[in-house]
Amino acid sequence: MKKSRFSEEQIIGILKEQQAGLPVAEICRRHGISDATFYTWRPRFGGMEVSDARRLKALDEENRKLKKLLAEAMLDVATLREALGKNF
Repeated sequence: MKKSRFSEEQIIGILKEQQAGLPVAEICRRHGISDATFYTWRPRFGGMEVSDARRLKALDEENRKLKKLLAEAMLDVATLREALGKNF
């Protein structure tokens, strides 16, 4: 996935500008983004605070680590089952 040139904090700031009453076209022109990008960000980051975005990022990182650990453990179990099946 392509890395965004905007951080979560910046995206939330851009969305808050729209909530303050600025027109979407003006916001998009000012920040150099398309309307489609803005409307894609709105469901994902709308209503979030910066602290929420940081917490979400930390949870995503923890989830990624846990999935990696689970995959490694499942591989170890499969290897052990295969080795025990051949010996007995």
